[in-house]
Amino acid sequence: MSRITWVSVIIVAYVLLLTACGAGKNEEVHSGAGEESNTIANEVVIKAKNWEFDKAEYRIKKGEAVKLTLDSGSGVHSIAFKDLKIKELHSGDSEVVTINEAGTYEVFCNVMCGSGHANMKAKLIVE
Repeated sequence: MSRITWVSVIIVAYVLLLTACGAGKNEEVHSGAGEESNTIANEVVIKAKNWEFDKAEYRIKKGEAVKLTLDSGSGVHSIAFKDLKIKELHSGDSEVVTINEAGTYEVFCNVMCGSGHANMKAKLIVE
């Protein structure tokens, strides 16, 4: 195969991998810039460093507007939320969300950040 073909195959595979990471259940989640005008009851800052989060669990209240922020202390990180339709957050990103379904959801780093990447997980608990 030519070099251009290999590069194209790698790019397509990478895009498919990233897209698959965001797939999950259809939980009811409201997010977006339009919610900035709502009263934000809480802000949850998720601090990432090689190769862990600052907490094992983050707790929020069901039905309450919460500002989620990713702060990367070291390394390059991006997080995704398993089974929630919340956009992935890159270092410094924030998103105001309202989750109307109680449960425990996995938070994980979705940028290969080194040898401990596979263990970089936490829980978002919606009460």
